[in-house]
Amino acid sequence: MRQLNKIQTIVFLAGAVLMVAGTGMYVLSPWAFSSIVFAVGAVAFASMQMLQTYDGRNTTVRRLRRIMTLGDVLFVLSAVLMLENTFKFLLPLFVGYIDNGYYHYVTYVHNNWVVLLLVAAIIEIYTTHRISYELDKDRSRADGGQED
Repeated sequence: MRQLNKIQTIVFLAGAVLMVAGTGMYVLSPWAFSSIVFAVGAVAFASMQMLQTYDGRNTTVRRLRRIMTLGDVLFVLSAVLMLENTFKFLLPLFVGYIDNGYYHYVTYVHNNWVVLLLVAAIIEIYTTHRISYELDKDRSRADGGQED
């Protein structure tokens, strides 16, 4: 896997910290500031993680990287839904143009950022550990199977 440079690593880690801080602040009291902090963190984290490319031939790692990209997209979508939950940009459209619009808004939009965040976190944890395992396995094969 291509490693990030020092600045990219700092942005990556800062994005992760901002995501955790934004989520924590939003759960404790849903301020507009906390959803913006989470959104900035999600975009920074996802963009830096997408810069980590894999140029090897292991199809398992390639598949896991695609799944990890799905997790990144879900992080950004959860940030969009958190911003929607805070600012309610779509609520007038639902109420004005759809029968039972408020019901559909609450069903499909309101607080569903939590579901996307949970799914994205599970995907990220799974793929991170599996990619690490697969890369270690490839490294041990390349070394001739000898352990130091």
